[in-house]
Amino acid sequence: MGLIAKEGSNGEGSFVPVPVGMHLARCYRIVDMGTQKTTYMGQDSYKMKIKVFFEVHGEDENGNPLVTTKGDPMSISRDYTLSLSEKATLRIDLASWRGRDFTQAELNGFDLKNILGHWAMITVTKSTGNNGKEYHNIANINPVPASIKKAGLPEGVNALKTFSIDEPDMELFDSFSQSLREKIMDTPEWKARNGDNKSQEKGGSFDDLDDDIPF
Repeated sequence: MGLIAKEGSNGEGSFVPVPVGMHLARCYRIVDMGTQKTTYMGQDSYKMKIKVFFEVHGEDENGNPLVTTKGDPMSISRDYTLSLSEKATLRIDLASWRGRDFTQAELNGFDLKNILGHWAMITVTKSTGNNGKEYHNIANINPVPASIKKAGLPEGVNALKTFSIDEPDMELFDSFSQSLREKIMDTPEWKARNGDNKSQEKGGSFDDLDDDIPF
């Protein structure tokens, strides 16, 4: 089953964060995170989440290539609620990336695998969490300027893959960070695969989405 959004190594890359600034990046992986608990202003809710990964190409401000100690491109990801509703971050980012909003036909269901392999300009910012740690995050996504395309895009490095809880690629799953594996294993969808029917009380499958992507 594909990852369908509707209207209404490890998976985390290098331990060295992608530098703050704008970078050329390629989408190479989409991970189904199942139903995750979200707390906003003291209110808990359960929403279907995905994680979108980008490999980053280019140099830092000192002219050093943006690679890990193994020589692979640095990686960064962003979590999204699986939704294409008007104010959903996923819809906002994808509309910005493609340069236009979605048609109604696209809002009725868009297969996320269509964004795999596409290049973008991502803006990375730094913030401090409640735990005092600093985090580097994708703030927005924009199309690649024509001048960069004309000069030639680099070769992509990472294989293009999606991970779905419905039909999990366990080899890919085992390559994820421990924290990501634990988040997925704690979902009602994962537990239901292992015979825990009560776990389905928190959420449903992708087919159940009614409000929750360009290319």
